[in-house]
Amino acid sequence: MKYLVAGLGNRGSEYAHTRHNIGFDILDALAGVSNISFTDKRYGFVGEMKHRARTYVLLKPSTFVNLSGNAVRYWLKKLKLPVENLIVVVDDIALPFGTLRLRARGGDAGHNGLAHINTILGTSGYARLRFGIGEEFHPGGQVNYVLGGWSGEQEKLLPERIEMAGNIIKSFGVIGLQRTMNMYNNK
Repeated sequence: MKYLVAGLGNRGSEYAHTRHNIGFDILDALAGVSNISFTDKRYGFVGEMKHRARTYVLLKPSTFVNLSGNAVRYWLKKLKLPVENLIVVVDDIALPFGTLRLRARGGDAGHNGLAHINTILGTSGYARLRFGIGEEFHPGGQVNYVLGGWSGEQEKLLPERIEMAGNIIKSFGVIGLQRTMNMYNNK
């Protein structure tokens, strides 16, 4: 079995390790523990990870977050995968920091990357792993918050939450979406 794991983020050093790039950071962590690297390919940086007889194609789109649908559609078609074999990893301001929620489908909840993927694919029926970044910003400060760095306390907790996100992604391929949601949601 093969799966496409799209971690959303923006390329460029000015965006590295910001809240909005948590999708990239989670894929980087998975690649690190699997001893694989990313290659610059069409529409993104791609790596291939094996786990329990499953292949996970890790995709960090080279488009900006708001245009992620182009990369996701291209790689789904190139790999000849159904949308059921896709999991998208995104930041979510509506969830408290570090909260992880796996969903089978859903709206974009104001996330422009998910909105673009929904539009380009013509469906919202794909798995998405939402990583809570909290909403600790003043009115009008959302963009700066999302594109900003983690607090000192969050930095300390981040490695464990990123590792948990990686476990959820691997579980998605091994035991399926529903069982993974039952196992990990609300933890």
